[in-house]
Amino acid sequence: MATKSPYSPKDDEALMQLLWSPEIAYNPLNFVMAVYPWGQKGTPLEHYKGPRGWQREFLQELANHIKGNQDRIDLMLDPLIYKEAVCSGRGIGKSATFAFISHYLLSTALGSTVIVTANTEAQLKTRTWAELGKWLTLALNGHWFERNSLTIKPAPWFEALLDRDLKIDTGYYYAAAQLWSEENPDAFAGSHNVNGMMVLKDEASGIPASIWKVTEGFFTEPVLHRYWIAFSNGRRNTGQFFECFHKDRNYWKTRNIDSRTVDGTDKNYLQSIADRYGEDSDEARVEVRGLFPRQGDSQFISRESVQKAMERELVMDGGAPLIMGVDVARFGGDQSVIRLRHGRDGRSYPVFRYKGLATNALGDMVAEKIDKYKPDAVAVDGGGVGGGVVDYLRFRGYKVVEVQFGEKASDAEKYVNVRAELWGGVRTWLDNGGCLDPKDQSLESDLTNPEYDFDDKGRYRLESKDSMKRRGLNSPDDGDAFALTFAVKASRKDAPTSRSNARRAEGVDYPVFG
Repeated sequence: MATKSPYSPKDDEALMQLLWSPEIAYNPLNFVMAVYPWGQKGTPLEHYKGPRGWQREFLQELANHIKGNQDRIDLMLDPLIYKEAVCSGRGIGKSATFAFISHYLLSTALGSTVIVTANTEAQLKTRTWAELGKWLTLALNGHWFERNSLTIKPAPWFEALLDRDLKIDTGYYYAAAQLWSEENPDAFAGSHNVNGMMVLKDEASGIPASIWKVTEGFFTEPVLHRYWIAFSNGRRNTGQFFECFHKDRNYWKTRNIDSRTVDGTDKNYLQSIADRYGEDSDEARVEVRGLFPRQGDSQFISRESVQKAMERELVMDGGAPLIMGVDVARFGGDQSVIRLRHGRDGRSYPVFRYKGLATNALGDMVAEKIDKYKPDAVAVDGGGVGGGVVDYLRFRGYKVVEVQFGEKASDAEKYVNVRAELWGGVRTWLDNGGCLDPKDQSLESDLTNPEYDFDDKGRYRLESKDSMKRRGLNSPDDGDAFALTFAVKASRKDAPTSRSNARRAEGVDYPVFG
């Protein structure tokens, strides 16, 4: 361990004055240009004039954010968190960018903390963290820090200088490669830091939602430097990284990068992937274009099917039955949801969601909606506490169908249980002209989050709510309520008229139970 700098005090003082000057300390792009030996003979950067084009743009946007935060502070307003998600193809330099910005914060926001994580331990240690070490070695001020297998900390001489001359607490002054456990997400939680906080997530599409939720706790201090940045290939079209570009897009700056547009990538090789599989294939979308796949390998309902249902024109069908589905919350964090579907129309009726209602109170709300909308049939989740809602409604004289998701499916050769069969009905309905509300992001997520597999008899088995929660996903209460609208066989209002009407009814409703 070095007890003093390998440079002379005069040289180190000049370096500190350079890197802590406002032109560099508040501009990550200027820092990156100043601290690495771009174009210098005999160095690995001899043939490079600076970062890649998209990296320059990214770093300049960080600089603009910092200036905006300084203006807010001057106006006695709280500074904002910088949150960005980048979805890209292969080889654009994501890990190098993480190295740039983590090194920038440690060097200019003295006493700050940087947390780096990735989808797997191997990715974190052998790629992401190794890249940080490589760029630190190249830096003019690399001797300010010492790196080991999981941390970068100030060198003892530099730490002593900060404590003695600048009175900076170095207790949380480090960058750390932090592992996580899906079974124990709280172990990922860290401390707050008034000097600055940065959390970087590499291959973020593989990091579960539970870890994303814990990350929010890092940013409660309203300070100038707060950064939450996630990079990944778009390998999954579910999960929190995906939602940064969809349900949560109002809270994140997002960027999609086609590898073929990035300087320094092998354009011929990347184009060969697109040519081999097709420009709009999932392989090209993920590996080259920086987009998400249309359907995950284990995804029961594709995002594309749901989005088409949200975009297509609704053609009203007055003769179709109006069906109500009621999913009853099992636990405190779940919601009870009431949804209505009128043939192909899953768009026009409001959705009702409730938390924490007792059985009778929820029953009263269902009864109120039945009286108002007069559905032709009502299907209620009868599992667990749902049985009490069914009993209460029947006691009040309402005719409802009790559905047990775990019971044997009517098509027992295709589906493991009723729940899988009802969701199969949703999937068929979507592919046969069903229409959904384009603003209903909760239903979009719920319908596309569950995965599936096959049992030993080759039957569809839908992922359970408990399994989804272990993946950090919410219970698909909206999805289950909508699926319940396929649990009842209800006659068309114009059924007796003619054979042509019978043909028009095909694909509108699905007689799951006989």
